[in-house]
Amino acid sequence: MYGKSKVRHECVKCGKVFPHSFITFCDVCNAMIDVQYDLRKVVLNNSENTLERFFDLLPVEDSALLLKQKMSYTPCIHAKKLGTLLGMPKLYFKDESVLPTGTTKDRMAVVSLAFLAECGVSAFCTSSTGNSSSAYARAIQGYPALRMYLFTAEDFLDRVQFQASDQIVPFVLRDASFVEAFSCAGMFAKRHQFVSERGFFNPGRREGLKLTFLESVEQIPGQIDWYVQAVSSAMGVYGVYKGARELLLLRRLSSLPHLLCVQQDTCAPMVRAFHDESEVIRREDIVQKPSGIAKAILRGDPSRVYPYIRKIVIESNGTFVVVSESEIRDARRMLEEYEGLSPSFSASAAFAGLLQKVKTGTFPRSDTVLVNLTGGNRQPFDAALNVHWLRRSGDSWEPEDLHDLVAQQLWKEH
Repeated sequence: MYGKSKVRHECVKCGKVFPHSFITFCDVCNAMIDVQYDLRKVVLNNSENTLERFFDLLPVEDSALLLKQKMSYTPCIHAKKLGTLLGMPKLYFKDESVLPTGTTKDRMAVVSLAFLAECGVSAFCTSSTGNSSSAYARAIQGYPALRMYLFTAEDFLDRVQFQASDQIVPFVLRDASFVEAFSCAGMFAKRHQFVSERGFFNPGRREGLKLTFLESVEQIPGQIDWYVQAVSSAMGVYGVYKGARELLLLRRLSSLPHLLCVQQDTCAPMVRAFHDESEVIRREDIVQKPSGIAKAILRGDPSRVYPYIRKIVIESNGTFVVVSESEIRDARRMLEEYEGLSPSFSASAAFAGLLQKVKTGTFPRSDTVLVNLTGGNRQPFDAALNVHWLRRSGDSWEPEDLHDLVAQQLWKEH
């Protein structure tokens, strides 16, 4: 029962219901927690602010927490030139690069921070390959009671943008992978009894990212047959599919979209597991030191999230595709030449995956296809003077600089 609340937290496996709070995994079966809404009471508000328009489908009870922010619809471009070239008259691109930090993760940050604040979180630890961290760093200014401890692998440092602030405590790990930085954030959170923000498993993230699809349904005439996105954990794809289910139940869709998930060949653990019909990520699928031009999607070990993504891709009658660097570069060049769009390599990978499917001659070209161009390129940001460096110490990490008093103090506190 929902009672007075519009949000219900429910285990996706055993169905146990939890109170409105920051809970990521079920204490009975250890499956993830998702949020549900009383769709009988959902009203889509008449507003150009997408946060207000879809407020009843977002996991925040107090409108004042979320609607202090504003977010306009991003462009949904009918790609007539590329459509003519490819014989696809209903090809559309969602251009998320116009958002404040140039990435779809701005949606995630605004909804997630409001959700965390409402759930009573005051300090949390997180990690990303750059986009989520930059989006959080910008949006957190609207929530002065929140503090973020940010952990970044060295290779991704120039992708994180933030201004010096008492609300942000940034750590950078020497010669570390994204997975190691993510694990370090979790250990640090446990040590200090902070919230480990959990990335994909933070419901606020997934719910915020579904906004791109909710908007697109109102921007594209007719039914959306395919949704295409480049993925690392596929957090956005999961959110989009959940949003599509909700619109279907609200009778604003007649069917669910097929999902096409794309990864670069140098880091494609989900693609390999999926096409081998594996229900889990196997040891041989994991990429210990990911590399490639599609930096935002270089996640070498998505073991915990993969079963959830595999399930919805199969349910949607969709698939995974792997693309090469040359295919990504060609796709980006075509987007620039024919449509005047300049997405990042990571976003361009989505279109590269679609091109590959079309070239096989089996893709239904007359279908309505939505490609999410999740972001553009940001200028490299020199954050090195503002961060606390960590180095390996056995199986753990320690401050690199003995004179870094802030890091030394934090690492001594238990």
